[in-house]
Amino acid sequence: MLTSGSRELVLGPSACSEVSLPAVLRQVLGAQWEFTVSDGRIAIEHAHRGTPYCPPRRTPSWEELLAGLKAGFAAQGVPQDACLPIRWGRETELTISAVQALDPLLKDGRPLTYRSGFLPQPVVRFTGQRDASGDLREGFLTSFVNVSRVQPIQRIDEYGVILDGWLGVLSRLGFHARHISVQGKLATWRRRQVEGITLRFSHLDLTLGDIVILWNTDNPERMAVDLGTGLERLAWARTQLGWRDLVFGRFATLAPPPTLDAVRTATLLLGHGIRPAARGAGGITRRVIGTINPDSARLGVSSLVRASYRYWRLFGEPNVPWPTVAMAIEEELGI
Repeated sequence: MLTSGSRELVLGPSACSEVSLPAVLRQVLGAQWEFTVSDGRIAIEHAHRGTPYCPPRRTPSWEELLAGLKAGFAAQGVPQDACLPIRWGRETELTISAVQALDPLLKDGRPLTYRSGFLPQPVVRFTGQRDASGDLREGFLTSFVNVSRVQPIQRIDEYGVILDGWLGVLSRLGFHARHISVQGKLATWRRRQVEGITLRFSHLDLTLGDIVILWNTDNPERMAVDLGTGLERLAWARTQLGWRDLVFGRFATLAPPPTLDAVRTATLLLGHGIRPAARGAGGITRRVIGTINPDSARLGVSSLVRASYRYWRLFGEPNVPWPTVAMAIEEELGI
């Protein structure tokens, strides 16, 4: 139990309430953070918020950003684990979140996970926000790297410790706590076998990600935390660069954004052996390639594929070489 004043706080899932969860977070985060709890919501802000933010003079490379994350988590005793396979083939055809590593614990109530620790996990999702024309808004991609810390816990105060540790990781990357805020609903949600509470964290006005405490409904002592953000979104907040320039570099103005996004995603899928097909995971690859503008690809896609391939191989070596990936895209497009 964690004692706050004269009260003792129960540290199982039953303690996740409008009273006790904020108390746990206050205990862990300390006096420099200000808490507002009202109408079932919580907001946590630094006491010295509002000071100007100065982005780095030199834009860190993806390799440097990834190394900083790995070192930050390692300093807290959180090792990097191997990525999940891109082809998931269970409840979803593809891996859509690092939290799927916790499925045995949270969905089945078994005392094991597929992965635990720091996961820089490439994922494919079609849920990104879109504008009136149907294009993805800035800050969203079909494929991105889900930077996560996923692990079982025994007590809800570990949730607060993991949040505090994440602030330390952000500090190593050049962020400052005064520009970070946390907010969300304290009400418990339920999705089939799993219940949880989600709080979102932001840098200035940009939402970076969330930290979730989850447990198996029928076996509540099977608890875990999923802390997640996107590597690309993290870099966007850190550098304050334009979104397209940050993600697509020198290709940003050479093709429409949907085509750039599709080639990037197709490179990830094909690089991991998921070839176009009529259904299943291969059907997703075919769907993605189908959104490439053929006029933009008439001179071939090899340069963009090569650049995307270099990025994706930072998170695990693909099993299909990049020339084969480029050829597969061009064959599917008929060019």
